[in-house]
Amino acid sequence: MSDRNIPFQTIDWAKIPKTEHKGETGVAYWQTMQFQGLRIRIVEYAAGYLADHWCKKGHIVHCLEGEVVSELEDGTKSVLTRGMSYVVSDDLSSHRSATENGVKLMIIDGDFLKLKS
Repeated sequence: MSDRNIPFQTIDWAKIPKTEHKGETGVAYWQTMQFQGLRIRIVEYAAGYLADHWCKKGHIVHCLEGEVVSELEDGTKSVLTRGMSYVVSDDLSSHRSATENGVKLMIIDGDFLKLKS
């Protein structure tokens, strides 16, 4: 088995500690599972959160609760509500998140989202 393989396991998110990340406004709380080349997070943005940077990283984002606005650097905005997802590769679309009333997301990113030339 390669060191990049992930054996079967369950994740009890209630046991994963939360880390705090301040936005331009508001705060985000991350619970993170890190594997080689793969990161899985439950991320909660508190009401009034606006990211403090334009992110170029690729993600798979799935909305578990609430509503989030994903804004692209060109001004395009998309709204995700419970049950909706978006996906983007690294370096394709600079984006940032904002929420008026709070949101809970599952975010997956890793080497598989690197831009292919």
